Amino acid sequence: MSSNVKWIKLSTQMFEDEKIRLIESMPEADTILIIWVKLLSQAGKTNASGYIYLAENIPYTDEMLATIFNRPLNTVRLALQTFERFGMIEISDDQMICISNWEKHQNVEGLEKIREQNRLRKQKERQRKKLLSMSQDSHMTVTQNHATDKEEEKELDIDKEKKEKKKKPSPKYETCDITLAELLYNLILKRDPKFKKPNLEKWANDIRLMRERDERTPEQIEYLIKWSQENSFWCSNILSASKLRDKATTLILQIKGEKEPKVNIGTHNKQNGGYPNESNGTSSQSGSSESVNLNDLSL
Repeated sequence: MSSNVKWIKLSTQMFEDEKIRLIESMPEADTILIIWVKLLSQAGKTNASGYIYLAENIPYTDEMLATIFNRPLNTVRLALQTFERFGMIEISDDQMICISNWEKHQNVEGLEKIREQNRLRKQKERQRKKLLSMSQDSHMTVTQNHATDKEEEKELDIDKEKKEKKKKPSPKYETCDITLAELLYNLILKRDPKFKKPNLEKWANDIRLMRERDERTPEQIEYLIKWSQENSFWCSNILSASKLRDKATTLILQIKGEKEPKVNIGTHNKQNGGYPNESNGTSSQSGSSESVNLNDLSL
């Protein structure tokens, strides 16, 4: 965690944001907003492109944040759930918290400059120690000097490689995952044209986890997406792929509880927007269609 970052940016129009206004209507509004500012400050201290963690392999738990922020645990959990639902933060599978659109809250160039200054400072410190060691030991050989140089170069190469890996993580998701992520985003966008564009790669990775870990097929996931966005209750609650994955079992139970035992999730009539025909559960488009029994939706 970088201790050289002393400030972050806050917009003067922060309290005109619709999400902030919605938070202000909540019972714990003042505390939740304080936690939001504390999260921004913590992300600035971490100086890792919006991520917040104790160490690179140690994420903050709810209990840790409650202790650091000196706020009640239940209020901290409510705040994190609210921020994630509003798309203000993203929480990865390994529980790492990341501020969405971090560039709005920071001086990107300034923080990058600080990281570069830290790197140069460490490099100069290594050179200083090297010169000090040479002056103390007059019998240091050229081979030893060469080996030291090689080690320093290797260190710099490793640092550079780690930095590049952080900037350009190799995606693990497949084409169907990003397609389903885009489908969810576009359906949300139809209802809320001002919905902030999410990190679709992260959404695609959540879809991948639904396939690989939860053993759900792309067809099942597609149906859950369309059904949730047509449902008057779930359309305002399923606003991310991670939330879709989290609530998938609940959605399936609710779907199975409805009267119609089967729905068509194959090729749909373009006239009804590509959704199943609710009257008889079959596609009105001519030709073959693939029907999936809801009993096949695994819990």
